[in-house]
Amino acid sequence: MSVSANRLEILQIADAVAREKSIDRSIVIASMAEALAKAARSRYGQETDINVDIDPRTGNVSYWRLRLVVDKVENSATEISLQEAQRENPAAQVGDKMSEKLPPFDYGRIAAQSAKQIVVQKVREAERDRQYEDYKDRIGEIVNGVVKRVEYGNVIIDLGRGEGVIRRDEMIPREMFRPGDRARAYVYDVRREQRGPQIFLSRTHPQFMAKLFRQEVPEIYDGVIEVKSVARDPGSRAKIAVISRDSSIDPVGACVGMRGSRVQAVVQELQGERIDIIPWSADAATFIVNALQPAEVVKVVLDEDSARIEVVVPDDQLSLAIGRRGQNVRLASQLTGWDIDILTEAEESERREKEFVERTQVFMSAIDVDEVVGRLLASEGFRSVEELAYVEPGELASIEGFDEDTAAEIQSRAHAYLERVEAENEARRVSLGVADELREIDGMTTAMMARLGDNDVKTIEDLAGCVTDDLVGWTEKKDGETVRHEGFFEGVDLSREEAEAMIMTARVRAGWIEAAPLVEADVEGGDEAE
Repeated sequence: MSVSANRLEILQIADAVAREKSIDRSIVIASMAEALAKAARSRYGQETDINVDIDPRTGNVSYWRLRLVVDKVENSATEISLQEAQRENPAAQVGDKMSEKLPPFDYGRIAAQSAKQIVVQKVREAERDRQYEDYKDRIGEIVNGVVKRVEYGNVIIDLGRGEGVIRRDEMIPREMFRPGDRARAYVYDVRREQRGPQIFLSRTHPQFMAKLFRQEVPEIYDGVIEVKSVARDPGSRAKIAVISRDSSIDPVGACVGMRGSRVQAVVQELQGERIDIIPWSADAATFIVNALQPAEVVKVVLDEDSARIEVVVPDDQLSLAIGRRGQNVRLASQLTGWDIDILTEAEESERREKEFVERTQVFMSAIDVDEVVGRLLASEGFRSVEELAYVEPGELASIEGFDEDTAAEIQSRAHAYLERVEAENEARRVSLGVADELREIDGMTTAMMARLGDNDVKTIEDLAGCVTDDLVGWTEKKDGETVRHEGFFEGVDLSREEAEAMIMTARVRAGWIEAAPLVEADVEGGDEAE
């Protein structure tokens, strides 16, 4: 049977739209069928259930009216009686749907226009779905495109099968694009929105630089060299940490390339951004020293609980270590994930002397010794009266000028001092109304209970309602500077894990949560069971 021109035209339109919009042909044909069904309902009644089939091979259009089989007909447009249905199909039952073929008809202008709008809408939705599916899995990749237009500082990029936008704050400072320019950018987000999928691009994202190195350095592409972290001050300076999985390959040299050819290609793409390539190290201290290059580092002191590190540099290296407007230390902090405090040797020496004097004064007032003995104890490395009270007596007696009697007397005075402090804290705890039940929590001391009372935490329920930051404090970044907020136990030797364990114990005792069961392996019991 030959295909009529009308039918052939339907298939040609479906093929053309599918090719132009890069969507599946079946989606176009389905949208056309839905449009024809709506047009048919405008003739037979909107309540009529009409199904339209378009043969994808021949273009033949069939119209079917569906009616529900019922005992008593109330609307003949949507229902058919059981007796009438069984005349056509003896197996028909109440609740079935009967199909009836309808003759073709000519559409009016309004019906045709309505059908056209449905097709356009469905095709647009399919195109948006296709764009979203194409790009949602490309987050984290670099894409190339042509600048289509610039709107209020935002650059719209034609990606071929979609449009991406580089917002003004994702552009490298002082960078200018004009319509027709080619651009490369990093896909950092793809979202479904009412107006279609939005593809967000960036040229300032740290991973944009990492991906550029991946394109320029074959060893990174092959996985021999790994980019561990990146920190950028877009358009000005950046640091990138790399490590080689092959000991025979220098990761820094491979990224620099012959006469700097590889790194220069990245620098040109980033509008002259200076790039420091840093060898990554699993040892935090070594990594931080590398990250502060080109400054020299004399000494580092790590505080792993708060992820802070103190770096001591020569006096003449301070400005180099900090960098212009703090850029070098800021990028090193971002690269390593540590908060970095930089001190000169003079400042560190002054601080050590201040701490030494403070410890001396503590020993003099707490255990009633003269300045000579106080300085001697401080110089031997004792930091607190608790250390003096519980150290092995022989260690004190071994100090030059001390004997066993002197050591015993110092420890006796230290114990007496701690007992007085304990009594004072106990009296303060009672006066504040802090419940005795808090003492049952592992690690809780009388001094800590008094501190809780000062902050209106007096019962198990009060402690259960706290969070870890309440107890040990927290730090946050404000205007590029690290701000420290003190907790209830500021100055107490307590880790975040220990504080969290206290709170969880309080929640269990308060009945807020159930204690996790402890599973112990009993080898002998297991053998007997077998």
